[in-house]
Amino acid sequence: MGKLKTKKGVAKRFRLTKRGKIKYATCGKKHLMSSKKRKRLRGLRKSKIMRDKADAGQLKKMLPYG
Repeated sequence: MGKLKTKKGVAKRFRLTKRGKIKYATCGKKHLMSSKKRKRLRGLRKSKIMRDKADAGQLKKMLPYG
């Protein structure tokens, strides 16, 4: 069997943790920052773990080699 191709758009946006969970950066911090509260911006700094199991399964297929 040949090599599996990685979806490059997904590879740029998501990472796999050592336990196999999907990690991603939060959205909403690229522009229009002055209108957002400081507390909100602090929360946006943190990365998130994918909670939806159906979406996580599809993303893992697109990232065959992690």
